[in-house]
Amino acid sequence: MLKAIALDDEPLALEVLQSFCNQTEGITLEKTFTKSEDAFKHLKKYPVDLLFLDINMPSISGIDFYKKLPHKTMVIFTTAYSEYAVEGFTLSATDYILKPFSFARFKQAVEKAVYQYKLQNQNPEQLYLFIRADYSLIKILFSDILFIEGLDDYLKIHIQNQKTVVARMTLKAILEKLPSPEFVRVHRSFIIPISKIDKVRNKIIYINDEEIPVSASYEAAFFALLNKE
Repeated sequence: MLKAIALDDEPLALEVLQSFCNQTEGITLEKTFTKSEDAFKHLKKYPVDLLFLDINMPSISGIDFYKKLPHKTMVIFTTAYSEYAVEGFTLSATDYILKPFSFARFKQAVEKAVYQYKLQNQNPEQLYLFIRADYSLIKILFSDILFIEGLDDYLKIHIQNQKTVVARMTLKAILEKLPSPEFVRVHRSFIIPISKIDKVRNKIIYINDEEIPVSASYEAAFFALLNKE
């Protein structure tokens, strides 16, 4: 059961969140706040698993509030302004939902949070796959993958602080072995993990100083993931 709180300067928005949480399994909304200072004091004393956070608030933006938190907490940003979406995801937000949102859209966001929570609380040694390369089976942790590059029937798996692994395999085949929605195909030649994105600009994804293009075929699905309407 995910423990959550919500911060929004609009009481009506908090009522909607409370109602939706009451109808959703796997989550309990412990408290709601209209003032950021009250929410911050509560979080310092009583950490939670998930934060529903409005972005456009009078005293402090939700993004700045989240950056100030002393411990890492999953966050679902809620706002009426779509221009904040990419910045929200560069903070590794679990999701970003635009007001007014339906119960179905809310439930989808919570399901992503539950999935992410389960991943974070599994034994890290179980979060891996084995890839056959250089006449060996090589163990690669999902959390270490920066991006995957396809070259015809071969793959180059770029790994954080490790040597790139080259394997005979297709992008389609490896995508089936990777956890969704964390890993997403953005080009006929590239798969990327959402959590490793540093920024997105002009249909270019930046990961560790590497520039990865978003192709027309995958553009709509990728940006829908970052900014679901």
